[in-house]
Amino acid sequence: MRLKLAATLCMFSTGFAFVTPAIADTNLKIFVSSQHRPEIWRQLLDQYEAKHPGIKITMETGGNTSDAQAQYLNTVMSARDTSLDVLILDVIRPAQFAAAGWTTDFSGQDMKAYLPAYAEANTVNGKVVALPAFADAMFLYYRKDLLDKYGLKPPKTWDELKAEAKTIMAGEKDPELQGLSFQGKAIEGAVCTFLLPYWSEGKNLIQNGKLTYDQTAATKSLELWKSFVTDGVAKKNIAEVATDDTRKEFQAGHVIFAVNWSYVWSQTQGPGSAVVGKVSVATLPAVEGGKPASCLGGWEWGVSAYSTHKDEAKKLVEFLSAHDQSKYMAVHASLLPTYADLYKDPEVLKAAPWFADALSVVETARARPVTPRYNEVSEVIRTTVNGVLAGVMSPKDGAAQIGARLRRIIR
Repeated sequence: MRLKLAATLCMFSTGFAFVTPAIADTNLKIFVSSQHRPEIWRQLLDQYEAKHPGIKITMETGGNTSDAQAQYLNTVMSARDTSLDVLILDVIRPAQFAAAGWTTDFSGQDMKAYLPAYAEANTVNGKVVALPAFADAMFLYYRKDLLDKYGLKPPKTWDELKAEAKTIMAGEKDPELQGLSFQGKAIEGAVCTFLLPYWSEGKNLIQNGKLTYDQTAATKSLELWKSFVTDGVAKKNIAEVATDDTRKEFQAGHVIFAVNWSYVWSQTQGPGSAVVGKVSVATLPAVEGGKPASCLGGWEWGVSAYSTHKDEAKKLVEFLSAHDQSKYMAVHASLLPTYADLYKDPEVLKAAPWFADALSVVETARARPVTPRYNEVSEVIRTTVNGVLAGVMSPKDGAAQIGARLRRIIR
């Protein structure tokens, strides 16, 4: 009897131990673009794992451009793939992804602490659909040493920039020296190229979901960029120049003025740069009689609608988007904060002194049209800008084509 009882107890004991699972880890997978210091984001993810022992986070990186990242994520989301939980999105994407049903909203999230432009960009139809990762804007980079040499100050208008560039080019007599580099290739950067002077004229493209396109202002914008080529200030093949081409040429010392994003600064100050200590940044010029306008950049954290760990993914995003983490990335990765006070923080300014001049630029930045059909809007503008700069069509014809095509998209 005792042997039977012992055997029975042993059986139950063994059975109990077998069917009771150990506390399982929650495995989250996060997508981070390869150009945005994934090794520093990994440090924050390690910190999060240390505070949350049940969470394990795998990082996937890829895509050197916004377009490449969008193509990859569109494929993943269209397939309803559950493997990605958290995704980094270009600031132009939250509305698109939300409209497609690809992201989960952050109900009740208070956005007041962030810079207003990012609170707006991540709020669609009253719902918060993503949280800010870091800020960005287009800056005017310039060769401070050359402007000082010729007694010039950073230009306030595009016409002043053209005149200053011609003065320096004539004085330097360097056949490789360009006056201005900007994005003319049919990429997302060309949308900003078009919008900078268009916005400076006080015009909007889409407002409250309705098309507010001004063809006269669009013509002037395209004429301005084309004039930089015809006047010899920008290179003849500017229609082939992408974002990082501008960075490389400026960093090599072949450009006086350059329109580009914040990532360029750290590159110009690093090993191998020909312009270390010779660079400064300023607010982008305005059209004559207009106001300066920059193109809002930056990246946002979204949670996949197909994640099987949405609650855990949201908590991770809230951590990554918080004030302390924004400061960490500013100090260690030179990524612009999404909190205004950090632009005056002593630790941030010690690590990146130029951030002291960055807030005014970020605050002049405007968001590209917030619409679920942004991909189509972007395609219209970028291809037309490229066509005008390549000489395929005139600025007047290009502006007319943009208007006609946008009217078919935004109704």
